[in-house]
Amino acid sequence: MLLFWLAPALVASAALSVASYNVENYLVSDRLVDGVYREAYPKPEAEKTALRQVIKAMNVDILLVQEMGTQVYLDELQRDLKTDGVDFSYTTLLKAADPERHVAVLSKIPFKQISPHASVPVRLRGKQDQVKRGVLEISFVTSEGELTLFLIHLKSRRTEQDDDVESRQQRLQEAVAVRDLVLARFPTPAKAMFMICGDWNDTRNSKPVKALQKRGETVLGELVWAADSRGENWTHRYRKEDTYSRIDYFLASPPLKSFIRNGRGQVYDGPGVNEASDHRPVMVTLNLNAGK
Repeated sequence: MLLFWLAPALVASAALSVASYNVENYLVSDRLVDGVYREAYPKPEAEKTALRQVIKAMNVDILLVQEMGTQVYLDELQRDLKTDGVDFSYTTLLKAADPERHVAVLSKIPFKQISPHASVPVRLRGKQDQVKRGVLEISFVTSEGELTLFLIHLKSRRTEQDDDVESRQQRLQEAVAVRDLVLARFPTPAKAMFMICGDWNDTRNSKPVKALQKRGETVLGELVWAADSRGENWTHRYRKEDTYSRIDYFLASPPLKSFIRNGRGQVYDGPGVNEASDHRPVMVTLNLNAGK
């Protein structure tokens, strides 16, 4: 595991806001564009414009993204956001087993530490494998202690093996591997401030989501409840079936729970959200004082 150490930085405000957002194939991909199927086509400009509109309106300090392309695409988003008046000065992208879709972070405040876990081992169908998009661990300094975020994007439901319907077993094994990694970093979650964030590609009562919350009697944390302005909490629309579900989460460790403003998060449902992605972003504001 490579560790990148940076100069400790101070959180500059008494409230630290974080959003997790699957930006839906911010890369070259086969896709429908205006009803026409196109191969190896970039994310349409109309979607990018809507995406930036959403990000600007959320106005968060830290943006955790999934389905980002390679570094050139992250650089493009950072540059275009700055042109629109949103300056995320600090970014990092994790290169893992999936060569196309990555997890990445854009932040307005400096990182204290970046720990890219690109090769997190799992065992699938009797063979050694790894978590497809890895785990990106980042930390920040606050006056209440170090805050650590684990950004993940678990395997989608797209079936790649005949003996693993909707990739359920692969997703479960990835969740277990992520959980064990977090516990290796923080063996006593009741004394640590961290969140596990991102697109988990499964619903609240599924085995992967439950696996990420505890191991035996050891509780890692609780899912942060979140809803939009109408009280709806879905974060993903499956356009083909016209179905809606909650598959994007923040899980907060026990000590961090008390710092969550109003004890809940927010599913953003403002202008542009339906055009930008098939996901809606989830936001959390933490009542953390400036670092010292």
